[in-house]
Amino acid sequence: MLQANPKLWADTAVSITMDEGGGYYDSGFIQPVDFFGTGPRIPMIAVSPFSTGGHISHTYNEHSSFVKFVERNWMLHTKLSDRSRDNLPNPRHGDDDDDNVSVYVPRNMPAIGDLFDLFNFDRDRDRDHERDDDRR
Repeated sequence: MLQANPKLWADTAVSITMDEGGGYYDSGFIQPVDFFGTGPRIPMIAVSPFSTGGHISHTYNEHSSFVKFVERNWMLHTKLSDRSRDNLPNPRHGDDDDDNVSVYVPRNMPAIGDLFDLFNFDRDRDRDHERDDDRR
């Protein structure tokens, strides 16, 4: 339906996910952020003309990643909450050549991603969607 409306589709990103809080067990790494940890991994599909397509992200994301996405995409200068996990930094990973490093485990724990690796919003290559720390 979205693609049938080209004007709407041109600026749309849809995230398809679920809240899996107690059924299927996933043995993926869980960060010790608080008493509950970040919980089991859940699937998410990004549907958008901006999605990178066919990409499986190994960035450590969780539900607050949506909040981080909003803050970054709309270039908000303040956080939506002072006490949310969206205040955690984006994950940094080790060298892919290092056999002792899991792509799922951030080197700078605790860290939560902002979903930006799923999209290419900078098609005109003017770098207007990068943060200062991404340019270094």
